Amino acid sequence: MTQDRLAPLHETRRCLARQRWRGLVWLTGAADACHQEALALWQQGGWASPLWVAAEPVDGIEVACWLPAAKARTRLGGEQDLVVMDAVSAESGFDPEAFGALAGTLRAGGLLVLMTPPDWGARPDADYRRLAEYPWRAEQLSARYLARLARLLRADARVIAWTAGEAPPRPCLPEAAPTAAASPDLDGACLTRDQAEAVARLTRLRRRRPLVLTADRGRGKTAALGIACARLLAAGETEILVTAPRPSAVAGLFERLAVLCPEGQRHANAFEAGQGRVAFLPPDALGQLAEQGEVGGPGRLLLVDEAAAIPAPLLGRWLAAFPRIAFATTVHGYEGSGRGFALRFRERLARQTPDWRACHLAEPIRWAEGDPLEALTSRLLLLDAEPAACPVAEGMPALRRLDRDVLARDEPWLRALFGLLVQAHYRTTPADLRRLLDGPGVALTVLEAGPALPGVVVSGDEGGFPAALAEQVARGERRPRGHLLAQSLAAHAGEREALTARLRRILRIAVPAGRRRHGAGRQLVEAEIARARGDGIELLGASFGAEPGLQAFWQAAGFRAVRLGLTRETATGEHALMVVRPTGPAGQRLAERLQARFHRQLPGLLAFELAELAPAVVMALLAEAPASSLGDEDRRDLDDVAFGHREPGLARPAVQALVRSRAASQRARRDADLALLAAWAFQGRATPWLAARLGVSGKRGVQAWLREAVARLRDGERGLSPGEAGR
Repeated sequence: MTQDRLAPLHETRRCLARQRWRGLVWLTGAADACHQEALALWQQGGWASPLWVAAEPVDGIEVACWLPAAKARTRLGGEQDLVVMDAVSAESGFDPEAFGALAGTLRAGGLLVLMTPPDWGARPDADYRRLAEYPWRAEQLSARYLARLARLLRADARVIAWTAGEAPPRPCLPEAAPTAAASPDLDGACLTRDQAEAVARLTRLRRRRPLVLTADRGRGKTAALGIACARLLAAGETEILVTAPRPSAVAGLFERLAVLCPEGQRHANAFEAGQGRVAFLPPDALGQLAEQGEVGGPGRLLLVDEAAAIPAPLLGRWLAAFPRIAFATTVHGYEGSGRGFALRFRERLARQTPDWRACHLAEPIRWAEGDPLEALTSRLLLLDAEPAACPVAEGMPALRRLDRDVLARDEPWLRALFGLLVQAHYRTTPADLRRLLDGPGVALTVLEAGPALPGVVVSGDEGGFPAALAEQVARGERRPRGHLLAQSLAAHAGEREALTARLRRILRIAVPAGRRRHGAGRQLVEAEIARARGDGIELLGASFGAEPGLQAFWQAAGFRAVRLGLTRETATGEHALMVVRPTGPAGQRLAERLQARFHRQLPGLLAFELAELAPAVVMALLAEAPASSLGDEDRRDLDDVAFGHREPGLARPAVQALVRSRAASQRARRDADLALLAAWAFQGRATPWLAARLGVSGKRGVQAWLREAVARLRDGERGLSPGEAGR
């Protein structure tokens, strides 16, 4: 009987396979009933590579075919023909990132079965535990995000809406577009004209002309890299380095290599064929080797896959180290970050390598054009969200606080807002959309100029802890969920009041590329400052990857640094910098204590833990230190270095004082020599490091530069013209 009842579903599957499409089955009902129906489909379908995604292993399913949602990324690069996702059990919920990741692994003719309660969206599910920051519980949150998903699924006729216990209906599938005949001159190893063009460009990489290869998922981007590697090895290339966020991301590359170079052999993460070798290196190891000069150099070649998921500073370092380099990335992938990468990384490319080239793969390979699941996944997770056009207009746009109940039902506005966040930030993910709609204490303020959206700021409330809990957090005994700024200042800076006071953190601020540097960002921050004061908030703060441009923006808005992470963040490749601005009397006193503590620690941190911090970031931090002036003894020591024969290292305190005294000047902050002098004086940067950046040779050249730099700065400090100081 069950087999007969599932007959329409099997027929739908055959129809999808003929059209090379995939389908979504939305199975609703009680948990036990949904499991029973999905298990029957699993056992009857003759599936080659099925996957069941749930919080706990399932009776009747082999453990090898079970996966917790948190490990969805481990399946990237592989293929499934059936994916069952449990969002109906009490212990399981809907994980947006797992859904996006695994939908892309489903091949043509496959089904994705999503199990949910019949009233999905009426309340939060188990996955909302990750969203429930102290003191909230998951069941206390809103479920606007889930309600939106359910609304979109009900409205889509291509969804197979199956109620447990009933026969699954047949969806309304459009007619497939006629399949274009393969071009007779198409590269035999490539499946589309796009892929053939990408391979041709990859095999013709030229010095200082990087290639940026972009594609949506399922377009054969990684396979194109593998085909190109095979062609390059055949042409006599001896070494090709490959990197990606995870080895699994380039599994397709090595698979194509094995097929096209059957005489070759793979050893772990390296493939050897004849005299040539293709080797995978993880980003952190590759970055360290590049910094030490052990990779790169004349003629060297690097291929970077999923570049949008790799910190921009690392990409920039490789861009400088490898004369021939290609960056490949997914534009509308499950991480939702490729669009921001494609726009923002172009700025760096234009500065460093203005002759860079772009190539885009549009034609799908893993499924056919018009695939219902691809369009549906993009719509549900807003993977293809784009900001609306926003020309610069006269006058300042109006401010408006968004009602999240209204926003969740206004799809055009939601798409424009989320598209702006994706464009402005590298690492915007599908889970961020859920936080926007349902995160506790989250508020959104936008700028409006007619139908345009010139900017958005997202904030979240923190602090308000009981004194006893704040003490436990400060001692490292407790770590409640959320409250990043407050907990960090308490645990790392020792300020319990950062937890007991009411704080607010600016989570995101985004302005369209064409509207930047026109005051929109400043207007949004000023609005948040005013709102914080009106709400009785004591301290407004933000946390971001330390980078001179961002530091300058926040400094201009009156925010000051109070903490710098000692290690680089995985997401940004930069040290996380926390800045604050007081918005109440208690916040003023707290900010003063935090700033004093930070600047007392800074010299010691620069000498040890932060010895490799970028000099431009060092200068920006020193610029916020209390103003200082040179003493008579400092001046004598500096003159002895500049115009005498004093060993510079013996006058290091005086050089530090000179750098500090000049750091606050806006003009001095753009002085490359001053930044390098700070790197020598505070960080103890070694002679080879300085010589490489100065273009001089050895200790003698560095010493001569040190004396000239001190002399020039002393002239400026005394208001004299160059050369007058030595008279």
